[in-house]
Amino acid sequence: MIPSEIGEIVAQEWIKTPDIRPDMNLELGEFIVMPNHFHGIIFIGNNAYNNEKMGIDAMHGRNAMHRVSTEPYKNQFGPQSKNLASIIRGFKSAVTVQARRINPDFGWQSRFHDHIIRNPNAYENISQYIINNPKKWKGDEFNK
Repeated sequence: MIPSEIGEIVAQEWIKTPDIRPDMNLELGEFIVMPNHFHGIIFIGNNAYNNEKMGIDAMHGRNAMHRVSTEPYKNQFGPQSKNLASIIRGFKSAVTVQARRINPDFGWQSRFHDHIIRNPNAYENISQYIINNPKKWKGDEFNK
């Protein structure tokens, strides 16, 4: 898979994500830029913005979130920042600004799919799916 100029921008912006947000304790896992989509794994470690009770992820020796609350849940609406949605929003915005210099019609799908990886087996399966995604491109219904 040889990325286009816009694909290179996607990869560069993704790689910069942890450096741009050092206060969020981010780490990248596998990722792949496909001609019409992107897959990536991102770890959000313990930081000042998540108040989860933290445990250790035995597979990676990192903190893993496990929520334990003794207070009643309060739904807090308002601007969302310092969470997965804000990370993706910032990433997509940075890519869009640069990509529209190349193709003024560039746009993203309006939504993204996220999935919490709960155990080492799921992590391995998702990592392998990402690694093997280019091998499936020839048969992809969107490959024209």
